[in-house]
Amino acid sequence: MSLMKSLLAGAAALCLSPVVASADPALIFDLGGKFDKSFNEAAYRGAEQWKAETGGSYKELEMQSEAQREQALRRLAETGANPIVMTGFAFGEVLTKIAPDYPETKFVIIDTVVEQPNVQSVIFAEPEGSYLAGVLAAMASKTGTVGFIGGMDVPLIHKFECGYAQGVKATNPDAKVLINYTGTTPAAWNDPVKGGELAKAQKSQGADVIYAAAGGTGIGVLQAAADEGILSIGVDSNQNFMHPGKMLTSMVKRVDNSVYDAFKAGAEVEPGIRVMDLKSDGVSLAMDEFNAPLITPEMTAAIEKVTAEITSGAITPHDYMTDNTCPVQ
Repeated sequence: MSLMKSLLAGAAALCLSPVVASADPALIFDLGGKFDKSFNEAAYRGAEQWKAETGGSYKELEMQSEAQREQALRRLAETGANPIVMTGFAFGEVLTKIAPDYPETKFVIIDTVVEQPNVQSVIFAEPEGSYLAGVLAAMASKTGTVGFIGGMDVPLIHKFECGYAQGVKATNPDAKVLINYTGTTPAAWNDPVKGGELAKAQKSQGADVIYAAAGGTGIGVLQAAADEGILSIGVDSNQNFMHPGKMLTSMVKRVDNSVYDAFKAGAEVEPGIRVMDLKSDGVSLAMDEFNAPLITPEMTAAIEKVTAEITSGAITPHDYMTDNTCPVQ
């Protein structure tokens, strides 16, 4: 059934009865598209896992422009969809505005906090996972220079950047970390050509491992790194399979788990803040057959040690968004 038919059917059902007994959940993807091989696609996998296990159905929308955010949320809320899950901090302002208009609808927003009584805010401990990525990058680098390429230059992505830099510097205090962003507008998430250009530029400055936290733009970073014979680190989803033997790892955010859990809870999803950290397996480094040849026993031991220290509180990677600063830069 097409989205329009689904929405019309939902609207018709809503007109017939003021209470939707068994509403379908809904998922709205952010700019960059459902199959970005990164953040949005992780959300899609979570929804599909729920669908496969339950036989249920869900509505979905892919954002095409910033102007669609409010319309999309209202449209789904008015069909009776419950809960409505959205991927990305950019929905924060709009959700704050419209959540009070639909008090019986539960909303779940990933990557930012919206303080409303019918909203669950899911945030991830990106500094923790990125710190581990930095440890691995510093150990793998032969030049002592590594890179970071972010998508949109916003505080959320500085959390990745800062955690990564801390891990690098903790492992090799003399290492150099090159940093670039692809832009200051949402278009920065979907510019793989520019991502590739930045990766080549960082290689020319000595970087031999590059961490990309840039959504769809990151695909260009990973491709360019593989073409240039240097290593890369993926983000959000496990991207190791894209360039076997050429990707050091991926810093995985279990966005799939947060969507799956929200769909499973349905209208009973609990409002408030949910933190997905290293201890709860909310973030992790991807280790599989695609990067196994690159991971030495020393690297494995180091990652296990630092993971234990972070989960115990012996190491606390600084969260950039607490004060908009990074202690190693």
